[in-house]
Amino acid sequence: MAIRGGAPRRTYTWITAHAPWSAWAWRNTAFTAAAIPAALPVLLGLTATVMAPGPGTIPPLLILLLGSLLTRLQRSRFRTLLGLDVPEVEREGGRFTPLALVRRLRSEATWRQYGYHLLVSPLAAVAGALVVLAWAFGAAATCVYGWIWILPADTRTPGWTNDYDAITVGGVLLLLAAPWLAALFARLDSVAAAALLGPNRARELERRVEDLAESRAGVLDAADLERRRIERDLHDGAQQRLVALAMNLGIARATLTDLPAEAKAVIDEAHRQAKEAIEELNNLVRGLHPAVLEDRGLDAALSGVAARAPFPVELTVDIGQRPGATVEAVAYFVVSETLANVAKHARAERCRVHVVRGPAPDGSARGGDLLRITVTDDGVGGADPARGTGLVGLRKRVGSVDGTIMIESPLGGPTVITVELPCGL
Repeated sequence: MAIRGGAPRRTYTWITAHAPWSAWAWRNTAFTAAAIPAALPVLLGLTATVMAPGPGTIPPLLILLLGSLLTRLQRSRFRTLLGLDVPEVEREGGRFTPLALVRRLRSEATWRQYGYHLLVSPLAAVAGALVVLAWAFGAAATCVYGWIWILPADTRTPGWTNDYDAITVGGVLLLLAAPWLAALFARLDSVAAAALLGPNRARELERRVEDLAESRAGVLDAADLERRRIERDLHDGAQQRLVALAMNLGIARATLTDLPAEAKAVIDEAHRQAKEAIEELNNLVRGLHPAVLEDRGLDAALSGVAARAPFPVELTVDIGQRPGATVEAVAYFVVSETLANVAKHARAERCRVHVVRGPAPDGSARGGDLLRITVTDDGVGGADPARGTGLVGLRKRVGSVDGTIMIESPLGGPTVITVELPCGL
């Protein structure tokens, strides 16, 4: 019979997929029933402890020593019958050494696994037994008429069919309920296994955050090294060639005085373009990674930035020990881009830049060793990152090293930009 239509077809598909004879029902049943043999070592150990309190302390000790084997057995049950992969917990210390055994026994992950074996595993075995009994009693009650027909006819009493109708109905209901009972127990067992047999989720998240922070710091360092390499290649290669070209053109312009006017004009134009190309390349190199920053540090590099500004800049740098190369580069570009924004938008007459390294000030939400940069200008104010004034890129650059940026820019000024960079990178 063909089932047509969207909703009726989906209903029919759902019913057949969850029927007592479906693969879903038998998979959950097999999984819950497999909990019985998996829990036998624990059940025998607990029984021995109750029956013989003296020597009965040996079975729990065996369970303690066989915890890893029981965990692997349970993981195999989940993976084979449910397709659920319970992640393994990383072992602490080496193998087969007393110190490693002590660390393992003191580990929080080890005791979570023992909690599963001693508490959840016996309960899962009881649940598996209930599911098996539900299937057995349901099948027997459903087939009660068949059992009665096997009996001799003279043993049946008049109206005997009415006596077994309720049993048959109960058996059918039990068969219908058994798959859902198995699915419920399988779900509860899966949740308990994920929480107890696998790694601690909170600790795993902390570890992943630490790994991501380390990998990001490595990426930032690699990017900074690559910028330095490009800067050296440009400085030692293309820049030197352009300088040599400009010198040769200058010499040609000075010595070749008897050339036609058109040729002199071409040489003059080529010389001018060569000098402009050198200036543009110098700006590009400084934008990648200024050599003075690597050679002489942040104080000298920022002094050059302040000297090139089109307005007076009062610069104060008090950092003592140099921070890491990545943080130092971010600090340089923060000051450079901020002064460029001030020159382009603020219409300021002067600016003050203060760079200091030390602990976070009282009341700050951040702790530890910080590089604190404060840029103050007397411009018109009204700086807003949403208006595309370059502050969005500045915020992203600061955020790349887990730094913070605070902008105070009321209309009419002054504008104060405060940046805090952790010196741990």
